[in-house]
Amino acid sequence: MNYTNKFSVLLLGAALVATSGHGVAQQKPTGAQGTTIGQAGEAIQKKLAASLKELSTLRAQIGDERLPLAEQLATLEKELAEKRNAFDEIGSELADKSQSLSNLTKELDGLRAESNYLSTLLTDYNREFETRLHVVELQRYDEQLNKTRLLLEDTTAKDGDKLASQLGIVETSLDKLDEAIGGVRFEGSAVAAGTLTPGRFVLLGPTALFASADAVDIGSVEERSRSQEPTVVPFRQDEDRDAAGSLAIGTGGSFPIDVTLGNAQKVESIDESWWEHVQKGGVIMIPMAVLAGAALLVVLFKWLAMMLVRRPSKKQMATLLECIDEKDYPAAVRCAKEMPGPAGRMLEAGAIHLGEPRDLIEEVMFERMLSARLKLQGWLPFVAICATSAPLLGLLGTVTGIMGTFALMTEFGAGDPKVLSSGISEALVTTENGLIIAIPSLLLHAFLSRKARGVVDAMEKMAMQVLNRVRAPQGAGAA
Repeated sequence: MNYTNKFSVLLLGAALVATSGHGVAQQKPTGAQGTTIGQAGEAIQKKLAASLKELSTLRAQIGDERLPLAEQLATLEKELAEKRNAFDEIGSELADKSQSLSNLTKELDGLRAESNYLSTLLTDYNREFETRLHVVELQRYDEQLNKTRLLLEDTTAKDGDKLASQLGIVETSLDKLDEAIGGVRFEGSAVAAGTLTPGRFVLLGPTALFASADAVDIGSVEERSRSQEPTVVPFRQDEDRDAAGSLAIGTGGSFPIDVTLGNAQKVESIDESWWEHVQKGGVIMIPMAVLAGAALLVVLFKWLAMMLVRRPSKKQMATLLECIDEKDYPAAVRCAKEMPGPAGRMLEAGAIHLGEPRDLIEEVMFERMLSARLKLQGWLPFVAICATSAPLLGLLGTVTGIMGTFALMTEFGAGDPKVLSSGISEALVTTENGLIIAIPSLLLHAFLSRKARGVVDAMEKMAMQVLNRVRAPQGAGAA
């Protein structure tokens, strides 16, 4: 119990003793009861005296301890004030640091967003750089590109390492630009004549050249679909081959720049001879060639035969008609025999029967004219058949070729358009040659038919002239 509580208890006891004494003084005790009250009063007086004594002692003790406690209280209040000031200072400092942390967090978020944006730009740049590389440069930069690609996919790698690797590719691209000005040589391998051959590449801007180690395979380089390796396209001219070989070996020299970026050489590489073109048609080209040859022979034969057909002159025809008018039939027969060609033979047959009924003369000349017509038009239907059959054979070859192309698509897929277009172009060779055979055949057939028809028409005209001069015999009308 502290001093304050003790002091309160003592005051309470003194008040009780005073109240008891006052009650004792008012009442008059009697007998034993008075003795007991008197003893109680004495006991209370003793307790009061002891309490007062203890109170005095406590007061003295409180007086002695009040000053040190006051000093201690002042000291504690001073420390409290100092602690409170320190707390306020720490709170203010904490608020400043919190604001600084918030600002740094915002700045860090901005830098992180900027870093992500730069990383995206560098990733796109690296991807674009890889797609724009020439097929021969993939071997040169493949290791660096793969390393960067794997590093970007590694979730445990540091962002700084990823950024440094991407910046390395940017530096490589800048070095590549510097090298492109004067050209660059480097070792590598390419597909030449179906074999992966080691050698040396020469890169001159967009032009890439390759020379094998034994200097046998020399040419430009292109990328072929479904192949990860560059393919060598050999030069057809020795001058280009020698110039490319000198550049690749390193002895120097000049090389013409292809402004078409290799398209001219590609066009030159697909240039083929007539025989190579025909061979693409396959087996169907054999019957087509037979038809073409047969049609050509028939056309030549018929053209020569029609060129040798002679016609009577106007003078000879006038003489014959004059003899018929004068009814000098023997002279008419002699004149008709002198006339050349099928027309002469027709007129000779008619002149022999002069003086006989007109219908007989007409039938005799018609027979000769019909025989001449059949002879002139002989074999011409064969030319028409060839002209009709050649496109059908070409279409047959095209259908079989396309069927073969679709069979290859079923087996190997349709991932290579060049293979499909090549197969279709080869299939169309038969149609092309069929049309080449059919069109001239049709024109020549029409020409020869027109020429034969002209000969027959001339014979008909001559026959009508003769028949118009032949008079019916006397008495025929009465009959």
